[in-house]
Amino acid sequence: MIGPRPVVGVLCCNEAIDRPIQSVATRFVAPLSRFSDATVVLVPAVTEAVDIASMALILDGLLLTGSRSNVSPDRYGGPPLPAGQQVDPQRDAVALALADRMIKAGKPVFGICRGLQEINVLFGGTLSTEACHGRHHRGSWDGCFEDLFGHCHDVELNDAGLLATATGRHRMSVNSVHEQGIDRLGGGLSVEAVAADDGLIEAVSARPCGADVLGVQWHPEWDVDRSAQSRAFFSLVGTSLRTSSACQ
Repeated sequence: MIGPRPVVGVLCCNEAIDRPIQSVATRFVAPLSRFSDATVVLVPAVTEAVDIASMALILDGLLLTGSRSNVSPDRYGGPPLPAGQQVDPQRDAVALALADRMIKAGKPVFGICRGLQEINVLFGGTLSTEACHGRHHRGSWDGCFEDLFGHCHDVELNDAGLLATATGRHRMSVNSVHEQGIDRLGGGLSVEAVAADDGLIEAVSARPCGADVLGVQWHPEWDVDRSAQSRAFFSLVGTSLRTSSACQ
């Protein structure tokens, strides 16, 4: 008899149109069902709505999504962000607290774009806008998404890493939609990939308490229907959800 599907939390963001809303793009959700074979629970980025201990018991894993906002410099002691870059303090609070609790409970945590940056900050690392120098973001959130997510560059994979093993690749092209990047790598994190042109850290991993922690700077959810390497990321998520073990 086939058992129940594992439950993965997907973190929302705070946005406002004509009213405050919880937002997460469907493209983050659908691949978790199709390629990770998981059931998705949306986690609101509202501190008073999420009991961290209870949520960590419910979830088998967590995906920290990409976002229009950036991690607040207050979280890592950095300088103020350039004008026009958004922050989401409640997203920071829920993401970092829940990810920390999940990791310590031996449950896997994954990050995409902002999620990678949150993982780095959680492990004591720092972020920088200078690390990108405008090379990793083209277009506008108010413009054509195909143009925005169509900006690509090559990354070189760590031959011994999870991504190289899963994809069978040593180098691949990824999309690039971020204005911040990793400055100082968090303690205990291993580099999974770096940008081929400027050496910016593009993916990290760790396994501190018996379960995978994996973050990528690019957006595998964007082209998952067209890209075997993007599908491999979500297959890794599914495998990790089923094989994680609690801290001893």
